[in-house]
Amino acid sequence: MSAPDTMNSRPGKFRAFPKGRQVDVGALEEIRALLADRARHSHLLIEHLHLVQDHYGHISARHLAALAEELKLSQVEVYEVATFYAHFDVIRENDSPPPALTVRVCDGIACELAGANGLMDALTQGLGDAVRVIPTPCIGACDQAPAAVVGQNRILAADLATVSAAVKANAIDPQIAAYVDYDAYVAEGGYRVLKSCLAGERDRDDVLSEVENSGLRGLGGAGFPVARKWRFMLDAPHPRLMAINADEGEPGTYKDRHCLETDPHRVIEGALIAAWIIEANEIYIYLRDEYAAIRHILQTEIDRVVAAGLNGNVTLHLRRGAGAYICGEESALLESLEGKRGLPRNRPPYPAQSGLFERPTLINNVESMFWLRRIIEGGAEAYQESGRPHFYSLSGPVNDPGVKLAPAGVTVRQLIDDYGGGMAPGHTLKAYLPGGASGGILPASLADLPLDFGSLEEYGCFVGSAAVVVISDHDDLADVVRNLVRFFEDESCGQCTPCRAGCEKLSILLKEPHWDEDLIGELASVMTEASICGLGQAAANPVISALRFLKDELA
Repeated sequence: MSAPDTMNSRPGKFRAFPKGRQVDVGALEEIRALLADRARHSHLLIEHLHLVQDHYGHISARHLAALAEELKLSQVEVYEVATFYAHFDVIRENDSPPPALTVRVCDGIACELAGANGLMDALTQGLGDAVRVIPTPCIGACDQAPAAVVGQNRILAADLATVSAAVKANAIDPQIAAYVDYDAYVAEGGYRVLKSCLAGERDRDDVLSEVENSGLRGLGGAGFPVARKWRFMLDAPHPRLMAINADEGEPGTYKDRHCLETDPHRVIEGALIAAWIIEANEIYIYLRDEYAAIRHILQTEIDRVVAAGLNGNVTLHLRRGAGAYICGEESALLESLEGKRGLPRNRPPYPAQSGLFERPTLINNVESMFWLRRIIEGGAEAYQESGRPHFYSLSGPVNDPGVKLAPAGVTVRQLIDDYGGGMAPGHTLKAYLPGGASGGILPASLADLPLDFGSLEEYGCFVGSAAVVVISDHDDLADVVRNLVRFFEDESCGQCTPCRAGCEKLSILLKEPHWDEDLIGELASVMTEASICGLGQAAANPVISALRFLKDELA
């Protein structure tokens, strides 16, 4: 006698039912149509999420499930990535999608000093419910503060009238200003250095020595010698990869924007020279999502370089960030390039040992690549004699804010008086940020310190990305500190407790009428010593330096 058919004899009791969100056939067809012939690799997840966000204005739960099915990923993996990045609007089944147009008002420190709060209020009241108005971290337009973004169109020197006009015109396409394109760049000698390298007219060791003798540093924040980083790669196994970090999200920083939207081929040629030096066969350019115009420029000009055959055997990939400051940290950048959340990695291994896709990877900053052609053409000695010039991002109440080309070691007083046209009328220098939000705060009495790597550390500060934000006697220093710490609290990836809980606790302490210096100091020490990456390690710098040098201004 056979055993009874339990499932049939008790219908419904033990019948297997699918669990979890099921894939909607219509949504799957829509995703397949949107992806068209694009590759279905998991490392392209963020690129594909952008396609959905751009097309529909949000990412629905049904499309998340369909995208997971198409990429052969779990829905959890896709959901956690989509919700990690600020520029993806993930909508649950019963939630209403956001309005068709979003205006993002920058609340970075330069914009707040210039009146971003008033702009936010005016736009919220003046644009109505058909437009979503939300705050956003620094958008790299500090020289035109306060600034806002309409769709993907950065509006400089923003006010209610200019933003309203852009909204009425449905200005969602990026503004592209005049720049040095491929033809103009080649006409003035561009790519001659690269061509001579590819033709065997230059020796790798000679070029590497020239860069080494120039003293070129990584200009994204850490200041690590460029040639020394390259040498780490020379004994690494093949294939070798290279990544360009164009995710400058440090409040007050916009020099990479200047390089890429004015003379992009200097960066492209520099990257190809670096790839030739270390024998990398792929270059990944990771560009912050706020720079929509630059994305169009780079894709256009990269296509022209490839069409001319100047890339040799190197494949150039342009990848788009999605609104996460933490991805400026090099290992978090690698995670994002792999289509994951931007969570910093524990080290070792270092990227030169096991980086992108577990391959040896060189990571360089945009501006470092910008200077390579000049150094190789003119020689290391000429670069040194000219003062190792590089770009400083100057913002705040000065007459002429902007990206300033100055010798390494220029002082903030020189930047303001000789390059920035002096302080704005009625304003007196009170303090300044020498290196963006993470670089600390110094008083006007120390305005003659050289802004260079290694010169500010004894004061507990550093030049970092050379983002100089000027603070005047009209500004409330306590509010400045709160703004900077709030930024780190919002941008912490949450992976490690010292940073996640520390930034939150620090913000709470700064809301008190009287700041507990001992408790703040103890908390800052723990965050500095125990955080995984530089975000948590530097988050308390504005508070500690303000208490050290400007305590009377915090009362």
